[in-house]
Amino acid sequence: MSNRAIVHVTVRGRVQGVGYRAWVEDQAILNGLEGWVRNRADGSVEAVFAGPADDVAAMVSACRKGPPAARVDDVIDAAGTADQIKLRRSGESFSVLPTF
Repeated sequence: MSNRAIVHVTVRGRVQGVGYRAWVEDQAILNGLEGWVRNRADGSVEAVFAGPADDVAAMVSACRKGPPAARVDDVIDAAGTADQIKLRRSGESFSVLPTF
């Protein structure tokens, strides 16, 4: 039985222009998670995290607070897929992707 989880999150609030993506990248790398983060054209931030279930859950929880300059209004999390993880840049465990 695998303890690996993949979670897709969408974060809404004041989360663009406040260092949110860089903060997510730093936190994910510090916690050994795989995946990616990107801004969305609607003003939200989208991310996918993969790794040990407890670490992924802790990252999703951290996203509810974010970095000091952010104001998080809502975090929507759902099961992610292996195909979503493949969107990251080749050779990187965690990527900051262009706005979608």
